Amino acid sequence: MRRFASILLVDPRGWVLLQERDEHPVIDPERWGFVGGHVDPGEQPGDAAYRELEEETGLVIAPPGLPLWREFSVHHAAYGSDDDVFVYAAATTATDDDVVLGEGRQIVFVDPDRLGELPLTASAARILPDFLGSDRFRSLVEEAAIAARNR
Repeated sequence: MRRFASILLVDPRGWVLLQERDEHPVIDPERWGFVGGHVDPGEQPGDAAYRELEEETGLVIAPPGLPLWREFSVHHAAYGSDDDVFVYAAATTATDDDVVLGEGRQIVFVDPDRLGELPLTASAARILPDFLGSDRFRSLVEEAAIAARNR
């Protein structure tokens, strides 16, 4: 079993930050999924979330600004295993222009209404519907909108 830290940032429009993966990853190449990745041996999932966010996007959120939302079990066919996915979620006023692409084809904020048009990773397909239907998502949209007004 592997452990992954995934990050969901929500902007004031209610759009979520997603990564279009390129052809190189073992898991779900050329699909849309979360920013994040493997939790290294001896590393805590929360520490991996902060590390992965900065490595893949250049965005820095200081602890405790990236709280754990939920933990999921996701089957990764490429590994033939059910893996633990720790999902961290936060509001942001960052925009696509603030993101420095560190991995994949692109990392952009995506309108949830467009998700049906995108090929999603196993994790994103499993987790996004729960997240978008959650009170946590709605509260993050509100939090991001308030932060944007106060900037």
